[in-house]
Amino acid sequence: MTEQVEEVAAAEPRRGRSQKVGRVVSDKMEKTVVVSVDSVRRHPLYHKRITRTNKFLAHDEQNTCRPGDLVRIEETRPLSKRKRWIVREILERGVQV
Repeated sequence: MTEQVEEVAAAEPRRGRSQKVGRVVSDKMEKTVVVSVDSVRRHPLYHKRITRTNKFLAHDEQNTCRPGDLVRIEETRPLSKRKRWIVREILERGVQV
């Protein structure tokens, strides 16, 4: 019974932790991927769409992510100097050339 509860708890996102969706840019590190997240805003005066891109280092325990994958990352405790996110799920696989 407790094994099922632990599996469900591990799969569910925690409350209060922000999540973002982005593309994997690099997987050159061990158990770490670089995820690029785009956010679209309107200019306050000219109302033109402005796209901002931020890169986040995310923990990938099984090294399953590849460049081009669309992933959901979740905020977590600091895992290293710059790594504060963890890959929760792979939403879409990237095209491998």
